Amino acid sequence: MSGYLLYGAPGTGAVAVEAALRIAGAAYEVVDAPDAAALEKLSATNPMRQVPALTFPANEAGEHETLTESAAILVRIAELNPDSRLAPSIQAAERGAFLRWMSFVSSAIYAHYWLKDDPARLVPDKALHSVIDERLETRMLACWKVMEAGVQRYADAGPYILGADLTVLDLYVAVVSRFRPRRQRFYVAAPRLGEVARRIDADPRLVGLWAERYPFVKGWDRV
Repeated sequence: MSGYLLYGAPGTGAVAVEAALRIAGAAYEVVDAPDAAALEKLSATNPMRQVPALTFPANEAGEHETLTESAAILVRIAELNPDSRLAPSIQAAERGAFLRWMSFVSSAIYAHYWLKDDPARLVPDKALHSVIDERLETRMLACWKVMEAGVQRYADAGPYILGADLTVLDLYVAVVSRFRPRRQRFYVAAPRLGEVARRIDADPRLVGLWAERYPFVKGWDRV
């Protein structure tokens, strides 16, 4: 294996990893795990039976590192491809905010989809599922509002979340905000983050990726 090997699926957090690899100009292959049977086979790579998981090119010792957890994968890609400027440098003033909000998107928003996608995982009573779904959406929108306020200080620094450079944080937000309920309520809760997400949608380096791996559906992003 000369490049990266990504275990993913269309319409998942793995698409953010693909976007980062494309921006970095890295060679990669994708193995899709589209259903429960495929995820079971993935268990040797990720015991959580979830995507994404990324196997990296061999290091100096000839070993292939495999990472799970989308935020960790994205940060690691940025570290190994510094010329791509996909993350603020260790010394940069924005580095702390970058790490904070990468972790925040993962833990405060993305993590809720484990239950949102299948409320029966914790609540057997189907009559309660619509309530759970709505309360989870309310919680996630509240978190988007917190992030919107938290990054407002960078609004005049450039067109992306933390300023002039597109980072994996921008890619992460652009993809996670595509999850249900898509962008309708996200745009209202976090208008500046919404502007950044639209900018990432239109990035010519990624237009083909969205069409192939997370295609638009008419009206999906309307308020």
